[in-house]
Amino acid sequence: MRLKDFWLKRIDWYIIKKFLGTFVFAITMMIAITVVFDFNEKLDHFMKPEVTVPEIIFDYYLNFIPYFINLFSPLFTFITVILFTSKIADQSEVIAMLSSGISFNRFVVPYLISATIIALASFMLSAYIIPPANVTRIEFQNTYIKNKKVEYARNIQLEVEPGVFAYFDSYNAPSSMGYRFSLDHFEDKKLVSRLTAQSIKYDSLHQWTIIDYMIRDFDGMREHISTGTRKDTTLAFTPSDFLIAVNDSETMTTPELRAHIDRQKKRGMANIQLFEIEYHMRFANIASFFILTLIGVSLSSRKIKGGMGMNIGIGLGLSFSYILFTKITSTFAISGLVSPMVAVWIPNIVYSFITIYVYRKAPR
Repeated sequence: MRLKDFWLKRIDWYIIKKFLGTFVFAITMMIAITVVFDFNEKLDHFMKPEVTVPEIIFDYYLNFIPYFINLFSPLFTFITVILFTSKIADQSEVIAMLSSGISFNRFVVPYLISATIIALASFMLSAYIIPPANVTRIEFQNTYIKNKKVEYARNIQLEVEPGVFAYFDSYNAPSSMGYRFSLDHFEDKKLVSRLTAQSIKYDSLHQWTIIDYMIRDFDGMREHISTGTRKDTTLAFTPSDFLIAVNDSETMTTPELRAHIDRQKKRGMANIQLFEIEYHMRFANIASFFILTLIGVSLSSRKIKGGMGMNIGIGLGLSFSYILFTKITSTFAISGLVSPMVAVWIPNIVYSFITIYVYRKAPR
């Protein structure tokens, strides 16, 4: 196709307006229904005397709505394409467009432009806008609905800095206390110093107080031992590095998420799969908008006997199977069977082949 064939014409603007308008309407209706059901489910919690109306509106629902809009966006992009394309196909508008000399490849251009607008908006929301909002929303849920904070951990081991390793037998967040703490310092893979303590208390950012400690310094065959009751020190980690809740990954912007993953890998932390899944999912979602859009327009652009009910049924089946497939592959990453990046991209790869197949079968 020539470059001028991609210039937007009146028919392109018609499709873009239909696409975006139907998407906004569908997602608005869905969010309205979701809010009603969510409010009804949590009404008992909202009726507590300590919960105020401004907190419910501004701390919870004002941050709840963008989160669910972004969560449902790929699904409703697909449903939107199925709905309005089936409608214009049923009214023979698609046949008229293709009969006028517009190729199917050219016909899908406004669809791809609309999908690009929604995909970029979704990425900006998930990468930079929603994570800070999630902090407030999750804090509200933990305070008034159900506390999902991780406040206790056992057998914690991490690399504080190159050659320095910390170990806790256990840590209790409400008391900010860790028990049976040790700090090992290696040089050239040889242990040169070992600190052990009955307990350690977290004071503030990177500030710790070591209680009832013993330090053993090794110099060849010699060993120097020193003890004490309290020692204030700075350690380059905080309890948030090992007290990890399921939704902690949702509270970080994409740059913060990347930095956290890199930092935890350097420290030898093993429980970072959820963070890696969230990171790669934000980029995989961009591809999902285009895959689902092309499947949707390819399926629904053909006028079929019985109206658009068949298209909607097939579309819903494919969209829900895609979501289910995504959840299944994510569990593979959590269990360690595959890497998070592979697990997140497998559904897009599989559905890319489905896209190619239905696109070739689309009316020409």
